[in-house]
Amino acid sequence: MLRIISKSKLLIGCLVLLNFFISCDKKRIYDKYLTLDNQEWNIKDELQFVFSIQDTLKKRNIFINLRNNKEFYFRNLFLITQLKFPDGNIIIDTLEYDMADATGKFLGHGFSDIKENKLFYKENIVFPKKGTYVFKIRQAMRKNGEVKGIEKLKGITDIGLRIEKRE
Repeated sequence: MLRIISKSKLLIGCLVLLNFFISCDKKRIYDKYLTLDNQEWNIKDELQFVFSIQDTLKKRNIFINLRNNKEFYFRNLFLITQLKFPDGNIIIDTLEYDMADATGKFLGHGFSDIKENKLFYKENIVFPKKGTYVFKIRQAMRKNGEVKGIEKLKGITDIGLRIEKRE
């Protein structure tokens, strides 16, 4: 016997399943994504994540999560990050990540045109102060031989920040 499930029952089932997977994520301390308009990252757009830390003893891993699609046509990605501590101290990093292998095949996970990349930012970090931290990130891409950066970096759909407990 074929049974037809209503859209509302299907939606409720999906939400229950999603809640199950989220609640099973015991490593997560902070996990947030920002979606980019038109799947482009403007060179002027500095994305910001604000989070609070209370534990100053345990080590943590921090990741930059990034989703890209087939419109991203570079092998690597350059980023500039800024981590502001509650006491006002700031760490600025220029980072480079591989986004594709030598053949042009995208790295990351995903079955569709969207690939998700979990990129290490800081490993085994101990936050020295309790309080509010601010993480800012912007793209710093440019074509070979050019000084001016790429104004609209196509193919980046979402940027995220994730902080995990160390096991």
